[in-house]
Amino acid sequence: MDDNNNGGGGDRTCICNMVDTGSVESHRYYLARRSVLEMLRDRGYDILDSEINQSLHEFRSLYGPDMVDLERIRINASLVSDPSQKIVAIFCGIDKVRVAIIQGIYTQIMSKEISLRPSRVILVLQDEITTLARKAVSEFSFKVELFKIHDLLINITKHVLKPKHEILTPAEKEKLMKKHSLEDKQVYFPVLPSLIYKLGLSYVSLVLKWIKMTEFVYFFQYSESIMQITA
Repeated sequence: MDDNNNGGGGDRTCICNMVDTGSVESHRYYLARRSVLEMLRDRGYDILDSEINQSLHEFRSLYGPDMVDLERIRINASLVSDPSQKIVAIFCGIDKVRVAIIQGIYTQIMSKEISLRPSRVILVLQDEITTLARKAVSEFSFKVELFKIHDLLINITKHVLKPKHEILTPAEKEKLMKKHSLEDKQVYFPVLPSLIYKLGLSYVSLVLKWIKMTEFVYFFQYSESIMQITA
């Protein structure tokens, strides 16, 4: 009988080495942080490949295997096209997000030099945010996006069935508007999660047109831009 008890299959990895000994919480933060990094890079922010490709083991070695250091996993980035436009992603703890927490975040941001203050903030929530805290966020002088951590455990833009999103140039927008007799006034349509994820849109407008009888083209208007999604 084989003394190694490996069934003659050569070297094999013990199943005990495949057991995740870290906390579920740290794994969730790892996945969510990676999704946020990918999302920011898709939006045009300067994100290093080494950050996105970081392994779970490396993440836990840097930020903690069980209780993650939330201050250290914050993400600060600038737009490649305009470095003065900065964004910060802040990961909140397991407690309900109350006004005091929001006020603390606001104080931290406003205490920075003007040139270092972000023009946009992402808050990743583990628990609910109170009504008063949400109202306080809405009064900030900069744009704030709220994400639930469970919505960031996977990158939905990588799904095989997700259509390609393309923002049209002003000239392309004008051409499409004329071609399909569209006006700026549209009927509001519930925003697609992937649009929120990739571009940070709060709402979009939808006009549906038949193209070649079998193909839909959706025209999404947001501010000055129209987004074309071909399905």
